Amino acid sequence: MQSRLGNLRARVFPDHWSLLFGQIAFYSFVVIMISGLVLMVDYKPSVEPVVYDGPYGPLRGTEMSRALDSTLAITFETRAGLLVRQVHHWATLIMVAAITLHLLQLFFTAAFRRPRRLNWLVVFGLLVLTLGACLTGTSLPDDMASGTSLAVLDGVLQATPFVGSALSHLLFGGEFPGDVISRFYPLHVVVLPAAIIALFVLLALRKPVKQPAEKPQRTAGRVDVVKSAGLFCFVGGVSLVMAATATINPVWLYGPADPADTSAGVGPAWYLAFLDGSLRLAPGWEVVWWGKTISLAVLLPVALCTLFLLLVAVYPFIEERVTGDRSDHYELARPRANPTRTGIGVAGIVFYGVLWAAAGADTIAVQFHLSFNTLLRLFQILLIVGPPAALFITRRVCLGLQQQELEIATHGIETGRIVRRPDGGYVEDHRPSVRQLTSR
Repeated sequence: MQSRLGNLRARVFPDHWSLLFGQIAFYSFVVIMISGLVLMVDYKPSVEPVVYDGPYGPLRGTEMSRALDSTLAITFETRAGLLVRQVHHWATLIMVAAITLHLLQLFFTAAFRRPRRLNWLVVFGLLVLTLGACLTGTSLPDDMASGTSLAVLDGVLQATPFVGSALSHLLFGGEFPGDVISRFYPLHVVVLPAAIIALFVLLALRKPVKQPAEKPQRTAGRVDVVKSAGLFCFVGGVSLVMAATATINPVWLYGPADPADTSAGVGPAWYLAFLDGSLRLAPGWEVVWWGKTISLAVLLPVALCTLFLLLVAVYPFIEERVTGDRSDHYELARPRANPTRTGIGVAGIVFYGVLWAAAGADTIAVQFHLSFNTLLRLFQILLIVGPPAALFITRRVCLGLQQQELEIATHGIETGRIVRRPDGGYVEDHRPSVRQLTSR
């Protein structure tokens, strides 16, 4: 029994810092759950219209949904309500960032190979479910910013050929804006959290990977429960400090959602910005097919982002099929050991980064006094040229690092000292490397 508990603790509490991102994501989720339970007490998931008569003067007398009215009541009338709201929001951002970094760590260290391909799918599923929870959660206040996001979502659904209107009617429960809160609320507080918990449990029960071969001493060390509790306190403390010092999602400044209006100067959350960036960079193409106007300006970016996410999900299977490597790997690999894989990963980061930056093209144009159209053209060029260039440069860097290691292993480490030989010639003195000393 003790050995089983020890193995489980080793799986859940790894020692190396690069493997702590999953643990940080889980602790952020715990903070999210605790703060969410507090918010559920006073929040009212209803679009029933009411007239605001709370303490915030600029909105007093404004008609809004009961959802926004209860959100404002939590913010200005519930003790520490604003702090809890912002802790909930900041912890969500930390969780998304931690899962993303954990996914990158798995990719660049080849931890997705057999027998741990399921780990990759589980972490990717965590990322998708977390993004879904973020999308449903940001819509619950029913403010102008969330209403604008839902309007964009409705436009994307409506642009789907032949079935767009049916999809929009199904999601919003009628004509936009409908009563989307009654659909998103149970997803946000029950369905998605339960699915995330199940994936965390599945990930904890999987066997841990070993550290790279050049640092075997780190495979033996495991942090104990006290250190893990300290990490949880650190994550909660960081969320609390950020919530107490940095305002996020100030719904009282946006006002109630209105399908006839849109928010200005408010962009999507950073984790969804790549979707907005793809819409901005898409050319305004339209085609008429069977009497229906099909907007490629919406379908093309949605299809591109969906294909990108699908390629990320199935990459382990693609690499196995291409390389024919079906053997089990129990140690992490160094990124430089496989230049092509590392180059593909960097190319994917550049692709995502260009779309992410394009979402803020209007703000960049204003801040740096640039032409907005010129900036979009630049991002379009970077989206095409950037990933192949990143792949080529990264491969060359990895090959150069491999060559450098080979020279050090063969000739030793350069000391910078020039020694004169008995025959009058000069050579540079080399110090034996650790690998050479070990082989001796």
